[in-house]
Amino acid sequence: MKKAYLALGANLGDPAGQLEEAIRRLDSDAHIHVFARSTMIVSPAWGKTDQPDFTNMVLGVETSLKPAALLRACLGIENQMGRVRGEPWGPRLIDIDIIAYEDHVIRTPGLTLPHPYAHSRAFVLDPLREIAPAVADWVVRRSTSPQ
Repeated sequence: MKKAYLALGANLGDPAGQLEEAIRRLDSDAHIHVFARSTMIVSPAWGKTDQPDFTNMVLGVETSLKPAALLRACLGIENQMGRVRGEPWGPRLIDIDIIAYEDHVIRTPGLTLPHPYAHSRAFVLDPLREIAPAVADWVVRRSTSPQ
């Protein structure tokens, strides 16, 4: 099993309830086990600021899925929960992003690890530091160092 860290966020409907439902769905997948969860925090929207505040958190998961397959599983849960992709950084019922997967550095059109914006988002870094400070430090170092 490999360790990965996922950022969850929502700002429509019942955000805290939707995060809990996403956790339940992730943990019920035979290939994903949630082993750590940060506290939920509420923060202003990032990128597109004329929308409701977000409720955010980070999970630590163990998975037998490779990074691309884990991404597909996350996107599948988003779709099952009613996520509609509209404008970038727009409002959403649920968002599940892979922040880090072990120490993998991936640059493909569909997946970039560590997450390309994680180092500049306190609503990701603070919860990640709560459950995995060394991973948060690695994400910052990898994201801010010359490629």
